Amino acid sequence: MDYEYIGYTADRQVVKGKIDASGEKDAEDRLAASGYQILSLKAKGGSILTGMPSLFEKGAKQEEIVLFSRQLALLLESGVGIVQSLDLLKVQTTNKTFAGMLDTIISDLRAGSPLSVALEKHPKAFNRMYCKMIAVGEQTGQLESVLRNLAGYAEQSTAAARKIRQAMTYPIIVLVLAVGVGFLAVTFILPPIMDMFKTLGGKLPLMTQILIAVVGFMGNYGVYVMLAVLAGILLLYMYSKTPNGALQKDRFMLTMPVLGRLNLINTLARICRSITILFRSGLPLPEILKLAAESSGNRVISNALMDVEADIIKGEGLASAMGRHPEFLPLMLEMTRVGEETGNLDNTLTIVADSFEIEAADKLQTVLGMIEPAMTIIIGLAVGFLALSIFVPIYSSMSLIGG
Repeated sequence: MDYEYIGYTADRQVVKGKIDASGEKDAEDRLAASGYQILSLKAKGGSILTGMPSLFEKGAKQEEIVLFSRQLALLLESGVGIVQSLDLLKVQTTNKTFAGMLDTIISDLRAGSPLSVALEKHPKAFNRMYCKMIAVGEQTGQLESVLRNLAGYAEQSTAAARKIRQAMTYPIIVLVLAVGVGFLAVTFILPPIMDMFKTLGGKLPLMTQILIAVVGFMGNYGVYVMLAVLAGILLLYMYSKTPNGALQKDRFMLTMPVLGRLNLINTLARICRSITILFRSGLPLPEILKLAAESSGNRVISNALMDVEADIIKGEGLASAMGRHPEFLPLMLEMTRVGEETGNLDNTLTIVADSFEIEAADKLQTVLGMIEPAMTIIIGLAVGFLALSIFVPIYSSMSLIGG
């Protein structure tokens, strides 16, 4: 398989190219043997079917990773050995997939593998940033502290997403029920009423004529319409898993009306916290940006961070390099500049993350305040249209019969 890479040499020269390798690990080993420090490594090309395996692959939930990190830190601080601690955590977990992962990790540890290396084999549960932090903790003898920091970071970075899911549950349920009831009414309930209107004759109102046309179309082609919609959704999902599709999806997520700003500040808050926790671990800034890019969750932001990393390797400052990318908002740029000048980058970025999270919470409430009345108005208009389309002809027919 061909891989595209970006890296730099021992004399800090940025290099780009392609390499043919049997897998990502093989490509990394061969590039490292050539003296390259890898910044980015991606499989070249990809088809619509590339994303299909992710439909079936399973990992661990973020909440399980947080609990795992906290409990492992507690057991290690209590003097329990690493293998015994993992064995205890494996027994108590209710996720069979995660238990299987822990069983494999325990086997690797007993074979002499470091914990960070054993965790790297399970990227669905432990991302590269998590594994790198564990490696730092192993090297410095502060594994328990690192585990607690990782748990706290995971809780903070997922809090916004959890709030959005909880807040959107009610509107989504109402929308699904409204669409379902409307579909049933148009497909099964209204056709007999429409047939009655046709037999009565006379001039039907325009709304009723439109309703009859819609009911007739859905009666004849409703199944095909539903199949076409489902097929379209499936194709769109598959395309979103290809490199180009994923990039377009992530760009839309940052620029879409109303929710675009909310997604952007949530992503930037997560980036700030990632850089903070890595900076406090003593990692060099280029490696920090590389890991932050991998954990950003958005390819547009990830690409921007990789460009910033390349500029830093050339000797440019962090704030200056970020300033060429509009994705990084002015507050983040200014506080990054202050952090560089004072040597407190971790503290200033923590302030930025807190500020963005407060703004995100306010915007979320505003969006929800807009969604609920909008849905009420739309559903009310739909119900009013159906009622008028049905009852106006009925009253007209009754007056004709009475005459």
